[in-house]
Amino acid sequence: MEDATDAMPARLNELEELAAHQARNIDELSAEIASQWKVIDKMQKTLERLMERFSAIEEASLEAPAITRPPHY
Repeated sequence: MEDATDAMPARLNELEELAAHQARNIDELSAEIASQWKVIDKMQKTLERLMERFSAIEEASLEAPAITRPPHY
């Protein structure tokens, strides 16, 4: 039984190290997700502005030109 008792502190240390590494990884991933969300939000706003501009250009191009006499008449 002493072998199992002697191995417990080492195993506990391994588990604590693993938990610490996982906590650090979670923090790093959380920071990366927050950074990516900012990029996505910026891109979404840019896309909305471009869609509005494209719609305005499209509407302007659909208007019929005024009927005038060609310059060669």
